[in-house]
Amino acid sequence: MLINTDADKTAAAPARILRLPEVIRRTGLPRGSIYEQMAIGLFPKPIALTFRTVGWVEREIDEWIIERIRGRSR
Repeated sequence: MLINTDADKTAAAPARILRLPEVIRRTGLPRGSIYEQMAIGLFPKPIALTFRTVGWVEREIDEWIIERIRGRSR
């Protein structure tokens, strides 16, 4: 008998890549704050899509948002 877990669904789901305007929209952070937070290790780093283009893994951005929500109650 096979049991599907949330981990199985996450692993099987294809990764979506978000460009900067979508990351800004989802997080509410301006571009400069995103790059400042990345520089000190508090925000997910982008991946290279081409020589001049980067994007962020949607799952990593979602996890960052969830951590901010969890942190407000501490």
